[in-house]
Amino acid sequence: MDQFTINLFFVGSSFALYIGIAIWARAGSTSDFYAAGRGVHPVTNGMATAADWMSAASFISMAGLIAFTGYDNSSFLMGWTGGYVLLALLLAPYLRKFGKFTVSEFIGDRFYSQTARIVAVVCLIVASTTYVIGQMTGVGVAFGRFLEVDNTTGLLIGACVVFAYAVFGGMKGVTYTQVAQYVVLITAYTIPAVFISLQLTGNPIPGLGLFGNDAASGVPLLTKLDQVVTELGFNAYTSHHADTFNMVLFTLSLMIGTAGLPHVIMRFFTVPKVADARWSAGWALVFIALLYITAPAVGAMARLNITEMMWPNGGVKGEAVAVEQIQNDPKYDWMHTWQKTGLLAWDDKNGDGKIQYYNDKNADMQTLAGEKGWVGNELTKFNRDILVLANPEIANLPGWVIGLVAAGGLAAALSTAAGLLLAISSAVSHDLIKGAINPSISEKNELMSARVAMAVAIVVATYLGLNPPGFAAQTVALAFGLAAASIFPALMMGIFSTRINNTGAVAGMLAGLVVTLVYIFLHKGWFFIPDTNSFTDADPLLGTIKSTSFGAIGAAVNFAVAYIVAGMTKETPEAIKDLVESVRIPRGAGAAADH
Repeated sequence: MDQFTINLFFVGSSFALYIGIAIWARAGSTSDFYAAGRGVHPVTNGMATAADWMSAASFISMAGLIAFTGYDNSSFLMGWTGGYVLLALLLAPYLRKFGKFTVSEFIGDRFYSQTARIVAVVCLIVASTTYVIGQMTGVGVAFGRFLEVDNTTGLLIGACVVFAYAVFGGMKGVTYTQVAQYVVLITAYTIPAVFISLQLTGNPIPGLGLFGNDAASGVPLLTKLDQVVTELGFNAYTSHHADTFNMVLFTLSLMIGTAGLPHVIMRFFTVPKVADARWSAGWALVFIALLYITAPAVGAMARLNITEMMWPNGGVKGEAVAVEQIQNDPKYDWMHTWQKTGLLAWDDKNGDGKIQYYNDKNADMQTLAGEKGWVGNELTKFNRDILVLANPEIANLPGWVIGLVAAGGLAAALSTAAGLLLAISSAVSHDLIKGAINPSISEKNELMSARVAMAVAIVVATYLGLNPPGFAAQTVALAFGLAAASIFPALMMGIFSTRINNTGAVAGMLAGLVVTLVYIFLHKGWFFIPDTNSFTDADPLLGTIKSTSFGAIGAAVNFAVAYIVAGMTKETPEAIKDLVESVRIPRGAGAAADH
């Protein structure tokens, strides 16, 4: 059986499973569509939340970014994981106790304002749409390789699949589909990592193998990797080279952005009790950890494998890989298959029959290149998003492992895309149409409007996914910044501060959203249109603060504006203050304090 047939079998079987579950768990009411009837078990919800969370950014892109940058990109791991701790401790139980379907509904009721609710809808749609662009980017990459089609066709196929199980199943269908997707994606991520860890270190546990010895040389794996990459003029893998201030802001932005993501928060509305919301967050962390402790090992081992394949004769002291070897050696077949997608390219610039891969911007390497007659890095393109999907092929693993990874990558991208699209459709149908435009709309028509809104969102996300503003994880980081600047402060102030009134909340959300969005557009192009940017992340507007890190600044602006405006306007009504107290303080706490 050839590799294409194997890929088709794994991907087709997984899609059939997802669509079958969606039909079985079809939403029959608005409660089913928005909150799965509030009957999801905490363990099940934790698994679904993990799948919802571990998107194309986590599965496909994160390890690639870590692989080619090293320690400095560990901020992705720290920020995303830390954000879940914030979510579990500070938001999930209180939002579940409030008892609403959506984040926008909570903000509208807490700040006793339809305007606040509508502004929250706008913030949610902007953040979620930016996030879903990253998922569609991952879908295009995965389909482009494993179904041997171009990115555009891959996006269209992925959009149709999401439409089939998300539009009809709603939250109930999505929840149980995501449980299946979690099982697929974690299996697909772990098995190749175990194989590769055994090959390189003899240890079957990738997280331990990362700190073990390289089997071929006997030196620590990370020491070997540092030696290999620095010899080619790249930064040491385990050292810190980026700006520390920007790294701290980026990590903070990811953390509070995580705690403000609407599609994740929605998952905590699906459990029966308040305590279950906290347990769900705990279980989600356990399930997420299985992938996150493996990702650094996947990145490091893949970087070592790729570098040694490009220099199979002992590094720069020997000879680079020959063009003839790439063409004829089965070990290099993966390069040809990924070249067809347009995401990998090489060019023998000096015509010596070799492909020299090195950092041609490094002064020492430029001197060496002049001595050896090299004219620049000849591995001209290696898209970071392909690394995890190509990893089994690079390591020459069996065909069934490659097919499994194909299914896992698509499961990761599609599960999060479904959750995001559900958040968008809920905001439009429940918060905008029912909450503001037509409160008397029937349940049937509300469900129909939710499905139409989701279909429109799929079309928009697919279109934007054709020209993403960066790699999948980088695009997702922008969405986290937007959520951090607009939604997270409103939720925190809504739960923990009775001082913030409706005017302060609206002013804060608008200020945080606008200032962050403008900063992103100045660096990534207006509405992500190429070549309309005035700055780049390599040369940012404000010191060293990149567009992906600005969410933390936007959040500070949100908090400051909200408190200033609230202090200048009418005080929060007593009824709302009592509501906030009832949500935040456990039942019976007052009586216990009196004894």
